[in-house]
Order: sequence, then structure tokens, then C-alpha cells
Amino acid sequence: MELLPLDVKTAVNRVERMPFRWSLNPYRGCTHSCIYCYARVTHEYLGLNAGTDFNHRVFYKRNVVEALRAQLRSRSWRGEPVALGTATDVYQPAEGRLRLTRQILETMMEYGNAVTITTKSPLVLRDLDLLKQLAEGPGVTVYLSVGTVDTDAWRFLEPGTPPPKYRLRALEHLRREGIRAGVLMAPIVPRINDAPAQLEATVRAAAAAGAAFLAPSVLRLPHGAREWFLERVAAERPKLAPFYREFYKGDTSPPAYVRAVETRVRRLREKYGIPESSAEAGRPAAAAAQGAGRAALQLSLPL
Repeated sequence: MELLPLDVKTAVNRVERMPFRWSLNPYRGCTHSCIYCYARVTHEYLGLNAGTDFNHRVFYKRNVVEALRAQLRSRSWRGEPVALGTATDVYQPAEGRLRLTRQILETMMEYGNAVTITTKSPLVLRDLDLLKQLAEGPGVTVYLSVGTVDTDAWRFLEPGTPPPKYRLRALEHLRREGIRAGVLMAPIVPRINDAPAQLEATVRAAAAAGAAFLAPSVLRLPHGAREWFLERVAAERPKLAPFYREFYKGDTSPPAYVRAVETRVRRLREKYGIPESSAEAGRPAAAAAQGAGRAALQLSLPL
């Protein structure tokens, strides 16, 4: 991993056509290396590639806390909830060294501002003290991203991430401590983790961990993600390559497929007694995990 500094003008950014209005991402690039990540295209804005550069060259916004403070104390700021981790993971390995996310949470608590967090990492437990303060004060919701508990599917789709079982243990711990936390079941990928038995195993595991909610999201492949995803499929699962080229003629899978998957997950959720999603304002729903395309992503990035 190569860590590179980046200065920003703003920390919190307005987002359009998304289930939340404000986002904050302290990193660009992510060593979690998820082959489907829609944020890969952001590296192209910097003259880098959306594949290996995105996986290994991580930019950190060294002045993000100062920029955040300036925005939160502005007269124009209305204290709306801010979604953390909607592009790259705020608890990826770089956070263990740089602690930008922790400083952001400290600042949010200081200014009494609610947050939501989306992550694939149990490192979120490091900041349990701040999460408890936020839960007792302005509010916090944690989304543990767990698209599957199938080991083979996980290793292929998310080669740099902590195993799903550790994320679910983190979820269980958060729930015991009174933190509102649940599962973002994303992405559900055709012919890789969408078999009925695979879906049920994931929902059952989320229920066992005490998930307060569960929201599914089917794979999207916008520019940047599409090219890298298809390259990895061709290299590691070549028999599936023709299927994906045909199935994903555009960014999204066929609507009938999406409806069928969502219906199956809804029935499983009802079977295991998990609510659909968080009821809190500003939540990052399923669309946050896959994005609403290039235009929405651009609006969520700092200048």
C-alpha cells in the first residue's frame, strides 16, 4: 500500500439522487480491493487506473478534520446527518495508522451532529467509546456490509477484506453495547452469491448476530467497476465471462432479476424476524453501496 496525502476544500459534500443528503469520505482508493467497487472511477480523475492503482495507492485527506470543522461551524450548516463510508471504507487498513475516522467522529460528537457509518471492517469496534457517546447524543447507525457468508464467494469478490464472520461478530458486539447496527447485504452478485441457500445463510447469520435491520442491494457495474470486474471474472472464473457481458449490457442487471432477488430476501428477512432497514433520517440505503452512477458519485466527492 502506498499512502498519498490529498488536500480538500470541503469535507462534507452534498449528494443528489441518493437516500442521504450529505457524505464524507476521508480516503480515496481502498486496499479492501473489492472487485465490484463503484468508487474505482475516482482514481481515473487523478490520472490513475481503476484497477491496481485503486487497490494499492490510497489517498488520505490530511486536512479533512480542519475542513469539517469549518463546515460544521458555518451558519449555513443545519446539522443534518452525515453518511461516512459511502465511497471507500472509512475503516480500511490505513485508518489503523492515520485515525482520520476517529477524529471525524470526535468532531461530530463535539458539534452534536448525527452520523451513519458503512464499513466491512471490525476496526469499527476501536471507536466504540465514541459510538456510544453518539448513540446517547445526536445519533449513530452502523451498517456492516456483508454481501455473503459463502467463503469462496467472499474471497473472490472482496479479496482484501476481513472475513464476513468477523464483521458479524463486530455487529453482535455493537448490538450488545446498544448501538443501532445492521447489515447492508451488498452486493448480491448473479451466479456467485445469489443461490437460495447462500442468501438464506447470510440472512440467518445476520439474524443470529442481532441485526437491527437488513437491506439488500444487487450488483451494479458502472464505468470503472465494470472493466475491473470483468477482467477479474475472465481471469478467475472465465466460464462466467460471457454471461456477465450479456447480463450487464448497461450498469444494472435486468429489473426482473432485481425484483426476484429483493422478494426472496424480503421473505427470508421476515422468516428470521429482521426489519427491512434503518428508520433513521439520512440513512445510506442499498443504493449507497453501489452508487447511483457517475453523476451521483461526482457530486459526493470533494472539490
